[in-house]
Amino acid sequence: MTDRLTALKLFSRVARAGSFSRAGRELGMSQPSVSRVIAALEKEVGAGLLMRTTRALTLTEAGADYLARIEPILAALEEADYAARGTGELRGMLRVAMSSSFAVREAIPRLPAFMARHPALRIELLMSDHYQDLVSEGADVALRFGAMPDSSATARRLCAFERVLVASPSYLARAGVPVSPGDLAAHAVIAGPSGMNWSFEREGRTASVRVDGKLGVSVNEGAVAAAVAGLGIAATAILGCRAELERGALARVLEGWRLAPVELHAVFPAGRAAKPAARALAEHLSASLADAQAAKPPSMLSPAPVTNAASGLAR
Repeated sequence: MTDRLTALKLFSRVARAGSFSRAGRELGMSQPSVSRVIAALEKEVGAGLLMRTTRALTLTEAGADYLARIEPILAALEEADYAARGTGELRGMLRVAMSSSFAVREAIPRLPAFMARHPALRIELLMSDHYQDLVSEGADVALRFGAMPDSSATARRLCAFERVLVASPSYLARAGVPVSPGDLAAHAVIAGPSGMNWSFEREGRTASVRVDGKLGVSVNEGAVAAAVAGLGIAATAILGCRAELERGALARVLEGWRLAPVELHAVFPAGRAAKPAARALAEHLSASLADAQAAKPPSMLSPAPVTNAASGLAR
């Protein structure tokens, strides 16, 4: 039973990774050992589950159906083990997909407390600034920003982050401080991943501005770096520039005008129950991020005034 269960887990990982060698590295097995286990499983099942070519490893029709049937069983067994222990202890491997910027700035600093509570749990962070498909990446949960498109995947909202406009003090001293959204037309704007249509709200009034930037950056980390370098004004979630604001490398712009916040979701794969470890990590991050937002330091709430070089006034 144990050998069969191991084979099923290995087949699931091979199918998701699309590679014997990659699955073997993840599970501490050699590529020939993985190949032998899968061949034995196919013989026992009585059907070819994987199609092997020199360039790719893909599921056969029977393999795709088999995978769809066994993954809910594997998830249920893991849930049963977790419940039977009754200690809240998490074990096994947890694969988490997220953007590099969020991982470095927010997620990784919050992992020590979580991992200390669950020393038998292994975590693999799949860090990429491109959209990650949970199935092909073999991820147990993905942390994603923005509105969730219609999907069969299950998503849990973790929190919402304030979005802000920021620029370096040197840029504002040189170009002046905008006092209304309309003033942005006269400024250098960094075209980041949040788009170029910025909508603001203030005391019941709304304003929408389409800005045109000479510099385009595809990831948030690049937009923040460009703003620090004095290349213009960037829009970003406050989590993406928290450190720069605190040390004075960036200053808030149009602070009285509110941009729509950006939501963070934990997204779990469709078609199977979420792993206990994936649910626990989502709960941990949600609570930790809520605590951090409730305890914003004074430097974030009331940044130092920046002098408008054009008028000599502090805004």
